Amino acid sequence: MSLFGKLKEKLVKTQQAFGDSIRRVLSSHPRIDEDLYAELEEALLTADVGVQTAEDILQALRDKVRRASAMSDDNAANVRALLGEVIAEMMAPAARENGLNLSARPAVILVVGVNGSGKTTTIAKLARKFQQDGRRVLLAAGDTFRAAASEQLSMWGDRLGLPVISQGAGADPAAVAFDALQAAKARGVDLLIIDTAGRLHNKANLMQELSKIGRVLKKLDADAPHEVLLVLDANTGQNMVQQARVFQDISGVTGLVVAKLDGTAKGGAVISVCHELNLPVRFIGLGEKMDDLDEFDPEAFARVLLGEPEARA
Repeated sequence: MSLFGKLKEKLVKTQQAFGDSIRRVLSSHPRIDEDLYAELEEALLTADVGVQTAEDILQALRDKVRRASAMSDDNAANVRALLGEVIAEMMAPAARENGLNLSARPAVILVVGVNGSGKTTTIAKLARKFQQDGRRVLLAAGDTFRAAASEQLSMWGDRLGLPVISQGAGADPAAVAFDALQAAKARGVDLLIIDTAGRLHNKANLMQELSKIGRVLKKLDADAPHEVLLVLDANTGQNMVQQARVFQDISGVTGLVVAKLDGTAKGGAVISVCHELNLPVRFIGLGEKMDDLDEFDPEAFARVLLGEPEARA
């Protein structure tokens, strides 16, 4: 199944909350006028697109409508296609940047995110994806604050046949990261993925912890970590934006993974995260199976949100 097909199958709740409301607005306004734009804004806000992003979407849409020479006041139905273009374009600049920086050997990915976001399961899915690409992967259980986190990562390691470096509950996360990178170099692996704690309610301690991890990694590789991926739970909607701001300040996030996107009606917030923070969504989680992690495609996402057909090749 193509990514578009997967999105269409999995994003039912978000598509209903987003696309259906947009269609209702457009069907009730045959003319392009201020009432149409006002109701579109309300529909965007209801679909969990933030205020600033909604305003920017509408401004860009107005510009597109003005530039469309074939557009007239009595064909508002065409606005849906233009709206899809605007949304895709807002998410695309960050996504069009070069892909993951994994040229180093070993490349180091630091995975951050609040507890409960699906971080550890996402790490397993990432490891599986890279493993299928032929990369040798090593995992590090750096979330030593929760004993269950190390156990969970070790369990996934066993299932995937991957080694896991851990030191048990209460250990220094930076020491785990240091040992893991030493092991990765000694074993000649291609990729090291490090789990971290997500105690966002204790921001000062978390900042110190993540900063220390970065410092000790640089003792072994001046460029490490090569990627910092933030895992966000799509069910939190606009809270994703605030979480991303905090972690971007703390750890220099380079990309996002939006988990649990299949089970939420708040997927519109993904647009805000991309647009307001200029951070690329690298992967999206579309289910609980190990293979339910896909690379993000802004155009396909926008088309599915609005109920548009798949773009022709």
